[in-house]
Amino acid sequence: MIIVGDIGNTETKICLVNSNKKIIKKINLSTKKISNSLLKNSLKSFKLNNMNIKKCLFCSVVPKSYKMIKSFLLKKYKIKCYELKTLKIKKLINIKVNYKQIGSDRLANAIGILNNKDNYIILDFGTATTFDVLIKNSYHGGVIAPGVKLSLNTLVNKATLIPNINLKKTNKIIGLNTHSAVRSGFFWGYTGLIDNIIYLIKKETRKSFKIIITGGFSNLFKKSINSKVTLNKDITIKGLIKAAVLIK
Repeated sequence: MIIVGDIGNTETKICLVNSNKKIIKKINLSTKKISNSLLKNSLKSFKLNNMNIKKCLFCSVVPKSYKMIKSFLLKKYKIKCYELKTLKIKKLINIKVNYKQIGSDRLANAIGILNNKDNYIILDFGTATTFDVLIKNSYHGGVIAPGVKLSLNTLVNKATLIPNINLKKTNKIIGLNTHSAVRSGFFWGYTGLIDNIIYLIKKETRKSFKIIITGGFSNLFKKSINSKVTLNKDITIKGLIKAAVLIK
C-alpha cells in the first residue's frame, strides 16, 4: 500500500493505492481548511493503523499545507512523506526547462501520461488554466492562463452589478441578459483561448499532439474544443503512483 496526494491551491486529493496500483480510497479536501482535526477525521476511512504503508508521495503547490500533512502523518501514523520534486524524477522524464519553475502538479501530470512515443498537450483546468507540452519523453514547458473559476470570481467581486453565475455550455453567442452574456463570454472566450493556444503550440513546434484534458472544468469544455481530446481526471495521481518507485 502507498499514499499519494495532490495539494492544489483550491483542492487537495489524498488516495490510498494498493499493490496493483489501483486507487482503493480517495478523499477530497478544501486546501484552505486543512487542519490536524480535519485530517484526523477525514483519514479515518483509510484505517491507517491497520496498514503497512511503505511509501507516501505528494505533489504540492501549497508548501504550508504539505508541511502540515507531512507532519500529521509522521506523528500520527509514523509515515514518512516525500514531495515529488525532492525525488530524482529526471530518471523518468527529460526536462528541457528550468526545473525550479515547474509546478509539482504539472510534472506529475507529465509523468502520468508520458509513454516515450507520442507528443501530448496536457490541458489542466485548475486554479490556473495550464497547457503542458510533452514531445516523446521530454517536457518542453507550457502556458499558464488565468483559471476559469478564478476569473469569474474576480469579475463578480469587482463588478457590483454582475451576479454569481454557474457556468454552463451555451449555444448562443449574444446574451440577452447579464447571466447569459457572462456565460457566453466565459464559455466561448475560454473555448477560443484554448483553441488558439493549441494552434499556436502546433505552429511553433511544427508537430502534432494528442490532447489530454483534466481538472475541474474539463467536462464543460471537452466537446467544444476544435481538437479531439481525451478526458483523464486521474492523470496527476497516476503520475505520482509511477513516480513512487523512486522512493528508496
